[in-house]
Amino acid sequence: MTTDVQSDIEGRAACGVLTIDLGALVANYRQLSQRNAPERTAAVVKADAYGLGVAEVAPALYAAGCRDFFVAHFIEAVRLKPHLPADARILVLNGLMPGSEADCADLGVVPVLNSLEQVANWSATAKSRGAILPAALQADTGMSRLGLEPQELETLLAEPHRLDGVHIDIVMSHLACGDEPAHGANARQLERMRAVRARLPDAKLSFANSAGIFLGDDFRGDVARPGIALYGGAPLAGSDNPMRQVVRLEVGVVQTRTVQAGAEVGYGASFVAKSEMRLATIAAGYADGLPRHLSNAGAAYLGNVRLPIVGRVSMDSIILDVTALPAGTLKLGDMVELIGPHQTLEMIASDAGTISYEILTSLGRRYRRRYLSPAAR
Repeated sequence: MTTDVQSDIEGRAACGVLTIDLGALVANYRQLSQRNAPERTAAVVKADAYGLGVAEVAPALYAAGCRDFFVAHFIEAVRLKPHLPADARILVLNGLMPGSEADCADLGVVPVLNSLEQVANWSATAKSRGAILPAALQADTGMSRLGLEPQELETLLAEPHRLDGVHIDIVMSHLACGDEPAHGANARQLERMRAVRARLPDAKLSFANSAGIFLGDDFRGDVARPGIALYGGAPLAGSDNPMRQVVRLEVGVVQTRTVQAGAEVGYGASFVAKSEMRLATIAAGYADGLPRHLSNAGAAYLGNVRLPIVGRVSMDSIILDVTALPAGTLKLGDMVELIGPHQTLEMIASDAGTISYEILTSLGRRYRRRYLSPAAR
């Protein structure tokens, strides 16, 4: 079977359609870049570009002018490298596991150094090659997740030989509460970041994530690194979302039925019909990134009509109450909207008791993926 035939069959066999609008993605990057101008704007493409396909997303961002790409793990850098031209820079947020330093140097990938041990390993690699190797240095300014603690940073600065062979191009930290503009942690982290930057004045500053770009000039630094906002997620909690929607998810109907009052619906009989109802079962479930917490809580849409989820979300299916639609409206193979113009990422995430990041990065591979190119708009 040829690859094209396989692709055609998979397209027809898919349980739904996940449409990824690369034109909207590029528009979001340009909006963030304009807001961040004249400083550089990178792109965070970790977790397979937040689940949307780094092989398609990264080249579109490169064509829009992005040259700096952040991933979480070195394995992601290895997989991303073939999809970008040589002048693109890939940085690894989590730094390197021991033993991968030589491969990282060979590929020209830039590690983010988060500990004295990572600093020592990268310096040893540089000295063994008689080379100067670039790196970013992360300081923990209050998140207690990654980065050198204040005492470690003092040790590093007091003993500069630890950085032999290493050029620190970027000094960075990460905002813990950037999506909540009024949170006091933002000001505390900013003050600490300024103190770190003062000690490393020759390095560029990278502090702003998606939310940080919207917190004002003090937070932006020299290299912003947006993530969720690129993919259409709201950068700030409780505010109107200025980003364009990138993702649309439609799932097919497998079966429809009419049930009578007293009918038990789904696993555990967690929903019991109070009166006659029309139900539709759709072909996706928690294995496809639709969390079990949507059980008896979330919804799908057909046009403007909300179709509540009834019963528990199963691995491969969800049951909808379609009584609000005229009888016969839905039939086998018809599509309903799970994410789109009537239900945003934030809406479905809220119904599931989670965040837009988790929804995006969980969307499964059983959907047919349809990419709209920027040129197609």
